[in-house]
Amino acid sequence: MEPRLNFVTLVVADLERARRFYVEGLGWQAAFTGGEVFMIQVGDKLVLSLWSEAGAREEIGEVTRGGTLPFTLAHNVRSPAEVDAVLATAHAAGAKVQDGQQRAWGGYSGYFFDPDGFAWEVAYNPYPIGDVTFP
Repeated sequence: MEPRLNFVTLVVADLERARRFYVEGLGWQAAFTGGEVFMIQVGDKLVLSLWSEAGAREEIGEVTRGGTLPFTLAHNVRSPAEVDAVLATAHAAGAKVQDGQQRAWGGYSGYFFDPDGFAWEVAYNPYPIGDVTFP
């Protein structure tokens, strides 16, 4: 099987609140809106899908929440200054933010948490693997 990831789907408590955060707050463009879901193209062949709890429950079963969710999403940028700028934008959109800092692994990163508590790492990665995230 060829390794591939085309959609990342977040199940959200309030779809309209999530739309406002990502589209109006962060300035991202909705690529599809319909019923219990809306989608944002975030890469060449990658889509962020935001799905209402009710819609998800019908298809995948019960949705649970509580505590820190056990994964993060990452938004890589080209410099530490860009990390701080993205975190400032997220904060202005209403996100809880953990400021950027130099990391033991050699990069610089911080976090913001969307209205449903999904953690987004905003990172500058100085190593060659960081370059694969840019066209």
